[in-house]
Amino acid sequence: MKTLPGFLSLLLLMTVGRADTPVAVSKPVSAELPVRALMLLTLPPSSLEKILDFVRHDLPREGVNHLIFQIDYAYEYKTHPELVAKNAYTRAQIKSLVAACREAHIKLIPLVNCLGHQSWAKTNNQLLTVYPQFDETAGLYPDNEGLYCRSYCPNHPDVHRVIFDLLGEIAEVFESDAVHVGMNEVFLIGEDTCPRCHGKDKAELFAQEVRTLRDFLATKKVRLWMWGDRFIDGNVTGLGKWEGSENQTSRAIDLVPKDIVICDWHYDSAPPTPGYFAVKGFDVVICSYNKPRVAVEEAEQIFNLRRANANNAMGPRLLGVMSTNWGKSAEFADAVRQAKSSSIPEEKSSALNFVRLFESVRQLTAQAESLPATPAR
Repeated sequence: MKTLPGFLSLLLLMTVGRADTPVAVSKPVSAELPVRALMLLTLPPSSLEKILDFVRHDLPREGVNHLIFQIDYAYEYKTHPELVAKNAYTRAQIKSLVAACREAHIKLIPLVNCLGHQSWAKTNNQLLTVYPQFDETAGLYPDNEGLYCRSYCPNHPDVHRVIFDLLGEIAEVFESDAVHVGMNEVFLIGEDTCPRCHGKDKAELFAQEVRTLRDFLATKKVRLWMWGDRFIDGNVTGLGKWEGSENQTSRAIDLVPKDIVICDWHYDSAPPTPGYFAVKGFDVVICSYNKPRVAVEEAEQIFNLRRANANNAMGPRLLGVMSTNWGKSAEFADAVRQAKSSSIPEEKSSALNFVRLFESVRQLTAQAESLPATPAR
């Protein structure tokens, strides 16, 4: 494991303690993780039957109990049919996924990217294609040259009327009490060219959007989940502008409600940032992608942190783990089955990452359950 920046090393010591210090164990906190999740991108509806079979048969065997399904605009929205993408899911198709997850005792959570990720490569997503006035950088970056992904303007007076309709409808059709709103890798926020946002504090702008979405979902009795990278100072931690923020949004962590679930993604190493979020009062899930070694390190970290903090408020906040897949979901299902039955290369495989992560979780759970509980210190 590479040397951690000083901030993260200090945090690790604060949350885990010395290796030779006896740790109090509380089985209700330290044993089975409350969240054992898989995140999948939306797949063409023609591949749905394969995923339904994967959900019913493979995921329960691995111990998965949460499925985050990125839907975005690939649903036949009744509230805004003008925003429906090609090859969108029907209500009946989503209900078949809901039923499969219920049968497998898996909590299904839809993901709709909010604020950032409103474009990919040269193509704007449906929101900014239909409503270009919502763009934070309207009229700039022809063909999206020179940017990563577009953002909508959080201060446009009409944007939330549309976003709220989408989030409310998707929560209803998924029958979910949680919605993941993305909000990772937001590089365009508070831009000087935006007539509504220029000159404003980027941390406050980001926090304002989190609060706005959270407060709306709360009216529906739906909990907000989101990626955590914009809450991490990429400079102080040394994690950089992707896994952390270098555009001054990190202070937003102290400006948002604590009932948000943070999905803390790190794909190349396992820094102890879940402890940071737990210290700040948030429930947190640590997320891996395509490096099995990192996934195992993250699982070990969560179990160690939960065990070390079994008798304080932090322990229950360390909810668990998530394996993400950013490729084609149907191919991922096939690759997982191959990884279970034959040898494939250890590196750069989201399927093997998934397999190794949940093997590790099962082993660590068994070890935690075998430890005697000790009184609180």
